[in-house]
Amino acid sequence: MDWFRKSKEGLSRQQKKDIPDGLWTKCPECGEIVYTKQLEERLWICPSCGYHFRISSSKYINIILDDGQLDQMDSNLESKDPLKFKDSKKYLDRIKAAQEKAANKDAVISGIGKIDGMEISFAIMDFAFIGGSMGSVVGEKIARTIERAIERRIPLIIVSCSGGARMQEGILSLMQMAKTSALLAVLAQMKIPFISVLTNPTTAGVMASYASLGDVIVAEPKALLGFAGPRVIQQTIGQDLPPGFQSSEFFLEKGFLDRIVGRNNLRETLALLLKYFQS
Repeated sequence: MDWFRKSKEGLSRQQKKDIPDGLWTKCPECGEIVYTKQLEERLWICPSCGYHFRISSSKYINIILDDGQLDQMDSNLESKDPLKFKDSKKYLDRIKAAQEKAANKDAVISGIGKIDGMEISFAIMDFAFIGGSMGSVVGEKIARTIERAIERRIPLIIVSCSGGARMQEGILSLMQMAKTSALLAVLAQMKIPFISVLTNPTTAGVMASYASLGDVIVAEPKALLGFAGPRVIQQTIGQDLPPGFQSSEFFLEKGFLDRIVGRNNLRETLALLLKYFQS
C-alpha cells in the first residue's frame, strides 16, 4: 500500500527556535508568566496580582526624580574592615564582590534631586549590595543626607530596602542607628519634613531607626516590614502570629503606616506631600 508511504524528498526538518533568556518572567506571588517588556513598562508590577518585583536603586531614581537625575554626593565612601572579620570568606572580599555586583561603593546612594521642580535631599538603599545592610558607610551617608536637608532647609526623602545592620561591622554598625536618629531629631526641631518610603524588605536595624521616623511613612503593597523575623518572634512570645503579619497591609491596619502607595503612583504621591508641606 504505497499511498501509506510518504516520500521524504523535498522535506526539511525545521530547526527549533531558541527563546532568548529573560523574555518571560514568572511572578512569585501568583505564578503568572509575564512578558518581561510588559513588566518593564508597568514599572515591574505584575499585571495579574499587583505584586511589586524588587527593582534596583537606579530604577527607583528614574521613577521618582525629575528626569531621573540625582546629583550624587559622597559616592567615594567605602567600607573598611575594622574588625578584620572573616566567615566563609573575608569581609573585604565580600565588599569587593558586592561593589562589582551592585556597581556602587556601598548599599546606599545619596545626593540632591528634584520632584516636580522641588529640591530634596534624597537617599535610596540598594538591596543588591549585601542585602542593603547598614554598615558604617551607610550610616555616614544617611547622616550626611540628613545634614544637607538641615543646611539647605529642604525636605528629606529616604527610600529604604534593607535586611538590617551589617554583622561584619559589629557594634560600629549598630551605632549608626543612634547617629541617624539623633540627626532626625534635629531635623524635626527645625520643622523640616522627612518622608520615609518603605520597600520590600525593610527590616531590623534600619526599620528600628531612620526608616520608622518619618513625618509621613508610606510603603509599597505587600512589602515585608519589621524588626525580627516572624519565626524568631513566634518562638519568643510562644504564640501563633496573625495572618499577613509584617506586611504593609498589617502595618497600615495597626496605624504604623500613613499610606500604602503603588510604585506607579509613588512619584505623584511624593510630589503631593511635598506641596502640602510647602503650603
